[in-house]
Amino acid sequence: MRADAQRNAEKLRAAAAELFQERGLKVPLKEIARRAGVSHGTLYNLFGTREALIDEVVAGLAADRLGEAAEHALSFEQAGEGFAYYIEKVCELQATDPAVADVVSGRYPAAECLMAICGRAQDAATRIIERAQLAGAIRPDFTGEDLLLFFGTNALLARAVADTAPDAWRRQVAFLLDGLSTETAQGPLSAAPLTPQQMYDVMGRLAGAP
Repeated sequence: MRADAQRNAEKLRAAAAELFQERGLKVPLKEIARRAGVSHGTLYNLFGTREALIDEVVAGLAADRLGEAAEHALSFEQAGEGFAYYIEKVCELQATDPAVADVVSGRYPAAECLMAICGRAQDAATRIIERAQLAGAIRPDFTGEDLLLFFGTNALLARAVADTAPDAWRRQVAFLLDGLSTETAQGPLSAAPLTPQQMYDVMGRLAGAP
């Protein structure tokens, strides 16, 4: 790659990182090019697709933040406390970092690096859930799909209240954690959990995918 192309690529990565974290992964590519001071065509010539740019700019950051949250949750001696920490931390990331909120939604299946990170995050979440269930801390019928659905709706809530009541999501997290406690469980639920395919479809709709 020529030196001028390398400079333009670095400008685009920096601009994309700023705008993705400010506004999420749906920000128009023309705005990224404008902030970088290059043409829209230059962006396409260097990266080709939105997904390629996302993989370049966001994947590593998302992997670090979600991985750190899961690792810390699994380090708690009390599995129930680790579970609560993980829920609160991921919801906080969704509320404060629009890019991470979009990552959790799995909105861009063509971004291969990003989807691999989503898969690892889901595997870690399953371990956190199962660990808390084995400890008797949360309901045994709570599933990874239930958690993804909660994260999907929390992302919508966090964005809706960002300018008026930015901590409102914490109230919903508290209700969720109270409701999952085995001390307050009221018996079997009246509806089955979503299947993985149903969850994939639902998350896409929540994220605004066509």
